[in-house]
Amino acid sequence: MTGYATRIRSLFDEIDRTPWGPAERALVAEAVSLAQESGDERLEYEARMRQTASANMGGDTDLMLTSFAWCLGHHDADPERFPAELEPAGDLMWHYKWMAGALRGSPEFSSEQITAVLDDMQTHYERAGHGMSGVLMARFEDAWSAGRIDEAAELRRRLDATPRDEYSHCDACTRSQFAGFFAETGDEAEAIRLVEELVEGGFTCGEEPEHALARSLLPYLHAGRPDDARAAHLRSYRLAKDNADNLSIIAKNIVFCAVTGNEARALALVERHLPWLTHDGLNASAHLEALAAFAVALDAVAASGHPDAAVRGSDAEALVPLIGAHDGLWPAAELAARMWTAAESIAQAFDARNATDAQTAWLAGQRTVGAERYEVPISSHDFAARSSAPAPRTPAERVERALALHQLGSIASLEAIREALDDADVEQRVSLTHGLLAVLVALGRLDEATAALPSRLAALRAAGRVAQAELEEELGLLLYGADADDAPETLQRALDEHHGAPAEVRADLLATLAFLRLKDQTATEPDDRRRTAEMFAEAAELFAEAGETGPSHSQRWMQADMTAAAGDLPEALDLLEALLADNELSEARRARALLLRARTRGGLAEYAAGAADADEATRIHLLSGADDRLVSDVFFLAGALHEDAGAMGEAVSRYRVATERREATGAPATDLRFRLGRALLGAGFGEEAIEVLDQVLQEETAAEEPAGSRAITVGLLTRAFEQAGQFGNALGGWEFVAQLHEEADEPAARAYALKEHGRLLGRFGEIDDAIDSLTQAVEIVRGDEEQVGLLADGLHTLAQAHQQRGDLDEVFALLDEAVELGRANDAAWFVADVLDTRARALAAAERTDEAVATALQAADGFVRAGDTTSAGRSEFVAARILMGAERPTDAVPLYRAALEHAGDDEALRQTAALELGDVLERLGRPAEAAEVRATLPA
Repeated sequence: MTGYATRIRSLFDEIDRTPWGPAERALVAEAVSLAQESGDERLEYEARMRQTASANMGGDTDLMLTSFAWCLGHHDADPERFPAELEPAGDLMWHYKWMAGALRGSPEFSSEQITAVLDDMQTHYERAGHGMSGVLMARFEDAWSAGRIDEAAELRRRLDATPRDEYSHCDACTRSQFAGFFAETGDEAEAIRLVEELVEGGFTCGEEPEHALARSLLPYLHAGRPDDARAAHLRSYRLAKDNADNLSIIAKNIVFCAVTGNEARALALVERHLPWLTHDGLNASAHLEALAAFAVALDAVAASGHPDAAVRGSDAEALVPLIGAHDGLWPAAELAARMWTAAESIAQAFDARNATDAQTAWLAGQRTVGAERYEVPISSHDFAARSSAPAPRTPAERVERALALHQLGSIASLEAIREALDDADVEQRVSLTHGLLAVLVALGRLDEATAALPSRLAALRAAGRVAQAELEEELGLLLYGADADDAPETLQRALDEHHGAPAEVRADLLATLAFLRLKDQTATEPDDRRRTAEMFAEAAELFAEAGETGPSHSQRWMQADMTAAAGDLPEALDLLEALLADNELSEARRARALLLRARTRGGLAEYAAGAADADEATRIHLLSGADDRLVSDVFFLAGALHEDAGAMGEAVSRYRVATERREATGAPATDLRFRLGRALLGAGFGEEAIEVLDQVLQEETAAEEPAGSRAITVGLLTRAFEQAGQFGNALGGWEFVAQLHEEADEPAARAYALKEHGRLLGRFGEIDDAIDSLTQAVEIVRGDEEQVGLLADGLHTLAQAHQQRGDLDEVFALLDEAVELGRANDAAWFVADVLDTRARALAAAERTDEAVATALQAADGFVRAGDTTSAGRSEFVAARILMGAERPTDAVPLYRAALEHAGDDEALRQTAALELGDVLERLGRPAEAAEVRATLPA
């Protein structure tokens, strides 16, 4: 074998193992290039067969058509050397199924060309002795797309009567296509039936079930099944969102968001998928559907009160051929109108090609759909991320905004200050030039700061602050925190020399010295920080003495910050309370004080109060027009405090804004997305948590994050799968978590994942596999004194699995060990729970008296642990055990105890009451039975 052939064959093996995607496409391109270089047409044929499939899956229509045509030409010329079926490279006759669809998707190709391809496909199939199912499906899809509905319906009926063969559409694709046809032609009930049959049957394919689910969205809404529609949307979007060839699937999901009150989510999805409009230049059909969907969404955004919301990414050069140019980002309402126009142009081109009005009529139908409204909250998106300060209209407003941004610490203040300087009066120029120099020094732009210093000195002298001007002329940028080897000594010397200077001068020197101490990485001991706090306090007093209220407030903020850093959180809180009570505090400085108080309250575990402070600070930041980076940080703090307070829904909305604002800066947002996913899970939004955490995992994998870090993400993702009822994915998830923890050499974490895997297997009756996983988990942590709780839980769960299998001897030994561990570690509730399990096992062994005694012992344990409802459940178990032993009289008081302890467990209350009524009736006590039954709801 030549060197070329060896390398190409190696590439083929790698291609065949690699999932569809950029990595796979790069390998295919390399294989084709090397085959061409080698001059071996047989190798090139094998490479191009793979390339056709790769291009189809990646949405590169041009490459797919070119590659297929090359392969078909060589096959027709020499079928023996270039066979149609060449596994695993592909099957040319199967590839034929994609060609008519590719031509159909662009009005650049004529109806005659499409018909020729379909006829040629049929000729090749007949020549090869294949059935006609694949050809009929291609003709059906062509007729449907062109608007020849009667012809399409007849072809669909013929398909039903045609035997399936190896070139038929798969079960998933057939159901999905027919569901789409029925949905568009008015039989939405049949569309839903086919989609549910596809999903429940577990049928999958390249773009299924996501396409079928997307086709079910409007039918579900029209059928009054909003919960099913919501679940279908979240699953469909999650499965489709990473492949640009799924543009039409995304379009259907965006329309769903637009008509269900989720306009902010619709806008976010439009922005995320705008670049996909340029992905496949020949797929005009998908462009038409996407443009219409985007227009529907943007119309909904405008109607919800946000017509001027800027659509991020809409200014991309690549979009100009489709939507035209615009000065900056397109506002939602304007872009919607432009997209409708673009969509109409494409629809007209299709109709001219097809000699029907199908696409124009479909587009009009989309406008009608866009006017529909349903309430299906997804909850985690809102327009807070879009909130922005109104543009300043007057010179005074420009100055006010510039000062506010500087006081907030926003980098947006730099441009705002420069724009406001010409509008400022003498005193305002003093503040603005100070802010300008401070920002430039903080950004390390010292040359610009040096150049701006003369204008600062002129502003000081014009305001009559000669002493301050002389000081700044003497010390220059040192007073703005510029680094210098002898800066502390120089400033201390200046402070000593100016002991009789105006208070403003001494305050500035002292504040700068304190700031340098703050930057000094060696001065981090609590006593050092307290001394720094004292210096800021002294500077605040001097500024106040000089009548400089704003700078005085800033120094008081710094004093509180250093006090908190020294660990004196209550004292810091008192300082902030006093500062916030000052009526002269500006709104921007108030926001910074609120943020510091929020963090301080968080440190004191006053999470709800801290979250309220952070929320108020976010409001001020948004109204002031702070930059995205700063706004992201503020929303992140608010989200973290709400999460700590247990307000997961509130945390979700804050993390969502934080993530979107971070992304707007171009910075990675994986950490924020992880927080968002975790909060979504905590808030009970499992389906959406899957969407977010799946993206986190992809980003972490691409960044080659350590296995242990990825394991944490996969663990949360797996919890989300469970919450969403996707238990098959959850089982695979726990296996993956265990593998990652093993790779990271984290045995205890691996044991936990194995325990959860075993628990879930046991839930679905896979008992032998459950016992294997649970046994591994127990053996990993046995003897590890730091993992006693995990060992005890694993023993309990393993005992329950053995009980399911009927291994009672193993059950009692495992439960005894678990009880012993629980008692040794004062885990009262856990011991009660294990005893409850033991009671059930004893009952299964027909040891009735022991079983009842153990169940009552468990109930007593639950009461001592403060869980009376669980006590009621154990008492109910004891009652049922006695009934099974034909001892109804003894069971009555236990049923009554269970009712007394049922608490909020309505199911326990009703079941216990029903059974007690029956027992009392059986015992000849009808009056008591009637009294008990009277407590049941009508």
